[in-house]
Amino acid sequence: MTRPFTQGHTDPTVQPVPASVVEQVDAADATLQNPKRAVVSLGANLGNRLETLQGAIDALEDTPGIRVKAVSPVYETEPWGVEPGSQPSYFNAVAVLKTTLPPSSLLERAHAVEEAFHRVRDERWGPRTLDVDIVAYADLLSDDPHLTLPHPRAHERAFVLAPWHDVDPDAELPGRGPVTQLLDAITRQGVTQRPDLELRLPE
Repeated sequence: MTRPFTQGHTDPTVQPVPASVVEQVDAADATLQNPKRAVVSLGANLGNRLETLQGAIDALEDTPGIRVKAVSPVYETEPWGVEPGSQPSYFNAVAVLKTTLPPSSLLERAHAVEEAFHRVRDERWGPRTLDVDIVAYADLLSDDPHLTLPHPRAHERAFVLAPWHDVDPDAELPGRGPVTQLLDAITRQGVTQRPDLELRLPE
């Protein structure tokens, strides 16, 4: 787990990023011209959930114009909008990216990564192998129905806000305010950090 935005943090469940990895990520930044910061949420509740999340992170890093800068701790979350116990629980995480892709291209890549892991969109609130949602893109506010920014329900989802806060406590959701305040205003019931699980930054 990584928290490069909170150097000096004393949480014993969070391991520091090795210097070699930081150097590689910083060097990779040099290949991006005027990158924007984007936040994506990842979720999976079918198959090998942890392996799927790691595969999605690696696939994003392998995309020209995207560098994965930080990966949150893993959370286990009860599914939304369905009868309790009718679906497996989700593993959720947040990744912070630097990207030169415009939002529309980043969305296309997110969908391509989902499809690579056999995401099926037959049923709203249905189980899925992988969700990759753009939570925020720089400070952009957009009501485009194809890609609303920030994500229209991010401010009420603890499984997005909690891991985002872990990786960047000073984060703000554009148009909504500090993630800390948003998180304080909602319940974390059914959303549990899993310190026994870890996602790694791509090397």
